[in-house]
Amino acid sequence: MEEVMAIANSTAFWIIACIVVGIVLFQAIIFMRIAWKSAPDVGMSSNDVKTAVRTGFVSSLGPSFGIAIILVSLIALLGSPITLMRIGIIGSAATETGAAEIGASAFGTTLGADDFSMEAFTTIVWTMCLGGMGWLLFTALFTKTLGKSQQKIEKKNPKVMAAVSLSAMLGAFGYLISDQMVTSFGHFSAGGIALIVMVLIMIFAEKVNIAWLKEWALGISMLIGMVTGYFLS
Repeated sequence: MEEVMAIANSTAFWIIACIVVGIVLFQAIIFMRIAWKSAPDVGMSSNDVKTAVRTGFVSSLGPSFGIAIILVSLIALLGSPITLMRIGIIGSAATETGAAEIGASAFGTTLGADDFSMEAFTTIVWTMCLGGMGWLLFTALFTKTLGKSQQKIEKKNPKVMAAVSLSAMLGAFGYLISDQMVTSFGHFSAGGIALIVMVLIMIFAEKVNIAWLKEWALGISMLIGMVTGYFLS
């Protein structure tokens, strides 16, 4: 295991990981610049853009805390470079952990086992990389086509596209949270309380017209949900 970790944390892996993460950061900066320049064309003011940026930043804090917890275990088992590279691309610690476990199981071992060899580590890395290619390929091949479809739908009925987008987001988040809520009573309580708090905050913020509270609603509801789930588990 020590020999595997020495290779996993080697300079070569760090160089590859930094290149991959650097590409992701470059893309994020470019997209931010394009979005900022395009804002006036869609009727967004400078304040609207700043509000959107703050909302996105706050919304990312809650999920990031959850990822950070799993990161510690992944770093201990797979090394820092691989963990950085995979989380930097996919952004889902749960997905990468599952892929690592599947790769180890396919080789006939488990993560952190005494018989964890370099071959097992290689199998895990291939499983993680190949497992994440589907999302990237689909995005690369069909993003433009989906964009054209969106424009056609919006020309006929703009409300339909808004409803579809909202339904897709609710379905995605609903699937993710329901998968966790059936795990235990603590998980169920965390999800249920977070949902209730989110709705109450949004209603209150709408009535008293507090814009910043809407931006923090998701982060506050997730924090209250996690604390409640911890004490009830």
